[in-house]
Amino acid sequence: MYMFVADRKGLSYEQSKKMHEDLVQYAKSVGLEYNFDKSLVTNSLKCHRLIQFAKTKGLGEQAEERLFYAYFTQGKNLSDVATLIELGKEIGLTEIEVNEALTNSMYVQKVESDTKEAQTLGARAVPFFVINRKYAIAGAQQPNEILKTLEKAFAEWHKDNPNALKIQDGQYCEPNGDCK
Repeated sequence: MYMFVADRKGLSYEQSKKMHEDLVQYAKSVGLEYNFDKSLVTNSLKCHRLIQFAKTKGLGEQAEERLFYAYFTQGKNLSDVATLIELGKEIGLTEIEVNEALTNSMYVQKVESDTKEAQTLGARAVPFFVINRKYAIAGAQQPNEILKTLEKAFAEWHKDNPNALKIQDGQYCEPNGDCK
C-alpha cells in the first residue's frame, strides 16, 4: 500500500508511510480502526459490482460499509471471489446472488455508468462527494470544510424548497454524541 501510493502520488516510501500513519491516528480519534499495513492493493471492480447488486436488494449501504471494514481494518483480499461471497453472506445475500453480481455484465454496465456520471460531475479521485448535483467535495478534506459545503448546499436547497422540511420537537443527538 505504502509503495503503491508513493508511486502514484510521486512521494517517497517514507512520505507515504507517514501520511498513512497520520490518517490512522486521525481515524482512531473518530473511532475508526485503519490497518494500512494489512491493506492489499486490488482492482475494486468486483466490489463495485457487488455494491450495485446489493442496491437492488436494499443492501447497498451495508455492502459499502462491510467492504470498507474488510479493506481498511481487516486487510481482506477484495479481489478474491470466496472472500466476496463471505462478505455478501454477512450482509444478507446468498452465494448465488453474489455470483450473479460478479458474472452478470449488467452490473459492470451499472458501474461504468456511475463512473461516467462521476467523471461528468468532476470526480478525478476518491473520495468525491456531490451534493445537490451542484457542490463537490474532492479528496480528503478537513471536517470544517465539508461542513461549510454542506451548510451552503442546504441553505440554497432550503431557500428553493421552503416547505420541504417539517421540524418536529423531540429527541436529538449532537455531533459530539450527546443525545437529549
